[in-house]
Amino acid sequence: MPKRVETGTVTSAAASKTRRVEIPRVVRHPKYGRIMRSRTVCHVHDENEESAPGDLVEIIECPPRSRTKRWELVRVVAKSTAVDLAALRSGARATQLREASARDEEASATGQAAAASSSENDQEGTDR
Repeated sequence: MPKRVETGTVTSAAASKTRRVEIPRVVRHPKYGRIMRSRTVCHVHDENEESAPGDLVEIIECPPRSRTKRWELVRVVAKSTAVDLAALRSGARATQLREASARDEEASATGQAAAASSSENDQEGTDR
């Protein structure tokens, strides 16, 4: 019997060398005939950790690697174009803190009071 090949989206990459892939399906309810969206969740072995959340990947059946892993990654079909907003926000916040500390150091080096620069930082925080 040939091995099944499926295409799905990576939803989690929290574990090392393991990806959680969702394969969407459209099924008709057997009794009522309503079209429903369903999904199959597969745990996939990704040896080189090539995929990331949001990527479209192709997977193939394999012998069991662990209690839940029964699939291997074949290739990444399309990389995700989504932007991690939390990482961008934390990076922007770190940049603001670095600039504020640089201003404080410059003010203390020139002999000005550091309180003036801290009041500027307070005003920047209220502008949001």
